[in-house]
Amino acid sequence: MSQHTRQGTTPQTIPSGGAPAPERTGAPDGRRLGLTLGMLVLPMYVALGAPSVALPAIGRALAVPFGATAWILAAWSLTSALAMPVAGRLLVRWSPFQVLVAGVAALAAGSVLAGAGPTLSVVIVGRLIGGAGAGATVIAVFAAATALPGRQRIRALGIIAAASATASGCGTLLGGAVTAWLGWRAVLAIPALALPLLLAALPIRRALTRSGSGSGSGSGSGSGERNGSTGRFDIVGAAVLSVLAGSLITLLQAHSVGLPAPVTLVVAAAGALAAVGLWWRVRSTPDGFVPRRVIASRGFLAAGLIGGSVFAGYYGVLFRAPSLIEQATGGGPLEAGVLLVPAAACSVLAGRLVGTLTDRFTGWQVSAGLAALTVVGVLVVALFTGPIPIVAGTALTVCGFAGAQAVLVGLAPDLVAADDRDTAQSLLNFMNALGGGIGPAAVAGLSGIVPVPVALAALAALPLAGLVLSLTRRPTAGRRPEPDATRESPR
Repeated sequence: MSQHTRQGTTPQTIPSGGAPAPERTGAPDGRRLGLTLGMLVLPMYVALGAPSVALPAIGRALAVPFGATAWILAAWSLTSALAMPVAGRLLVRWSPFQVLVAGVAALAAGSVLAGAGPTLSVVIVGRLIGGAGAGATVIAVFAAATALPGRQRIRALGIIAAASATASGCGTLLGGAVTAWLGWRAVLAIPALALPLLLAALPIRRALTRSGSGSGSGSGSGSGERNGSTGRFDIVGAAVLSVLAGSLITLLQAHSVGLPAPVTLVVAAAGALAAVGLWWRVRSTPDGFVPRRVIASRGFLAAGLIGGSVFAGYYGVLFRAPSLIEQATGGGPLEAGVLLVPAAACSVLAGRLVGTLTDRFTGWQVSAGLAALTVVGVLVVALFTGPIPIVAGTALTVCGFAGAQAVLVGLAPDLVAADDRDTAQSLLNFMNALGGGIGPAAVAGLSGIVPVPVALAALAALPLAGLVLSLTRRPTAGRRPEPDATRESPR
């Protein structure tokens, strides 16, 4: 057996805190790589925060209910989530740099279409395209960061997480200013600025190429086979996962968008069939779009559910906070954006503290604390009126979001075999981003039935579930399975 094969398949225990893992000699500097990659994700996360401030203006301009505008956030999160597993599979054939270029191109094209859309439907189509590009871009960025060893990886992920949370939070200020001065269409077109930022990736193109193909220890046929990507693409697996995710978000918003009862029943039936189809596909095709050995790895589903619940809390608050501030102050989108800047600034602190905390506590313990912050933040926004409590509650959810992104994505390489790293990381990001779509959809849907404070209080149940799951996880209670032990013959 070759040295590469041994490195790719030897199980490792899940980190339990204490000393960081040994780092490879000559590995790229995590801080420098993190800063470059963090700059690349800025437009993607601005595209989440900026439109949240413009939603009231969009609803008035397009003559649609405010609840229906939640699709502008949810559509982006949905296709971003769905694009992540696809991009993870493509990383075996394409380098992260190629995935990055394709992602940014789709991001820019979709954003221009959304900004020019004459109706809400066209705007949503543009956001769907842009979200798909954003998902592919994020996966390429994380593929480079998670290839780093030990503390360098956490350092890079912390910087990227801080950049993403700052952009999504400060996006409210940018969105408010642009809405007030240039109009809401310019806000939706902002992510097209990602095209010039591609130039920043040129100096690190070698790192983006080296970290591809699912390797942390090299590329080759073994890696490709383990990721199941060298053979025929599993269209069925991708389709049932897409239908399941889309049905879930659609059902959550059915009441707020006035979806007719027959259509709602059809969507529910499609979602149920997709859930059964996904279960069957995972069992019958272990190396398919959702590999059985990856989701069966101890701790993987728990990490995804925790991350998704924290993201749901953050994006649910981000959806409602600007409009609540406008109601409390009587101001417009610019005032709301300015007031939310301190909340966004908290992401920098959270990103810097992640590395220190993971040196002293396990990733599961840190994630429990972050989920607890998110629960408290959602409840503060739900239970208290006035701009100061809303900003304070939003700040707590920002800290949870920024920290969870770094900690849980950083856990992915240690939960599965090295050759499955990119697939696991993309599926974990899918679960996180899907939670980001569920949050606004749930708040919008419930707000049409119960008062907004009650809807937000109900949203807190999601990060609360993540907190319970974090506390009940046993971080050293097992080892990663041998990939060959669960992998059947190639199709």
